Amino acid sequence: MGEITGKHKKVSKRSFLKLGMLGACGTCLAAEGFPLQALPDTPGHGDDKPMREAMFYSPTAKGIKCKICPNNCTIKEGEYGDCRTRLNKNGKLFTIAYGNPCAVHADPIEKKPLYHFLPESKAFSIATAGCNLACLNCQNWEISQASPLDTRNHDLPPEAVISNCLHYACKSIAYTYSDPVAFYEYAYDTSRIARVEGIKNIMISAGYIHPEPLRELAKYIDAANIDLKSFSNEIYEMLNAGTLQPVLDTLTYLKDHGVWLEITNLVVPGWTDDMDMIKKMCGWLVENGFENFPLHFSRFHPQHKLSQLPPTPASVLKKALQTAKNEGLNHVYIGNLPGGNQDTFCPHCKEMVVQRRGFSVLANHISNGKCGYCGKAISGVWE
Repeated sequence: MGEITGKHKKVSKRSFLKLGMLGACGTCLAAEGFPLQALPDTPGHGDDKPMREAMFYSPTAKGIKCKICPNNCTIKEGEYGDCRTRLNKNGKLFTIAYGNPCAVHADPIEKKPLYHFLPESKAFSIATAGCNLACLNCQNWEISQASPLDTRNHDLPPEAVISNCLHYACKSIAYTYSDPVAFYEYAYDTSRIARVEGIKNIMISAGYIHPEPLRELAKYIDAANIDLKSFSNEIYEMLNAGTLQPVLDTLTYLKDHGVWLEITNLVVPGWTDDMDMIKKMCGWLVENGFENFPLHFSRFHPQHKLSQLPPTPASVLKKALQTAKNEGLNHVYIGNLPGGNQDTFCPHCKEMVVQRRGFSVLANHISNGKCGYCGKAISGVWE
């Protein structure tokens, strides 16, 4: 492997081995990924921390109002918003999550999860610390519930992300692990350059964002996996510190504007495992034109502030899958479960067209976007 470069210096493979890890995110260190060499460190504390003026804000008599997401934070001088990445300094709003990712990896696209978008390709994945939600079950809470001031970061401005993506033959860049809404400007600038270079952009997000910034970012996003955490506003508030409707609006906007979309629903015991709610959610998806977009039911494992709960029973996940199919969804998967439903079947002839194991594709019978058995189109971006 060659070297990964930042703006100021190079780091050898020997130095990388001394570093021991790329970031605090457990997901990005999974064995199924493609490990990269070391990245230059970037300052994380003091006056030399990297900053860029934020987008989408306005001054008010009580402080600066951030207009990125429905939290609508009003931030006083010297203070940060709920996401821990946006700072009011001298009457302007700045992001401290810019060019300083704490997690960087080259992942199989299937890990995002994206099953119908460029299968078997690699996604250059980046994340900074911070998040605009506060999910009790967050699997990446070590970085999502931290500030960029408190993580070990790497010097990787947008241009360096692009060059390294090309170097490692990744077809796409994934803004992932934490939520890209929290590092919006970094994702936005990087995605614009990537589009010029012919690199695809992928947004892995809870979709908790205001319409105007979503419109601007979506111009450069090719695919997204949106985490639809439940179909209850009350549960959204209690479990995630958010609300449901902005997420539904995000799903609709992305679908209507040509972004390939896959949806994840984490089934949390006692919280989101109610079949009536799952049926209602799936019914809404079908009624609103999502029947051919994949839905991934994901198994909960005890994490963060819900470590006392058990893992989701396999029987519950299989019941959710059958409920979704009964409602009319054509591509339904189960994730985080050994032996779960990961294969793609043609909705027309019912033949298996993609066989998967973990994050690997064992067989692919889709050619030119069509079923290799009956010739019918299979929804997705396959080449």
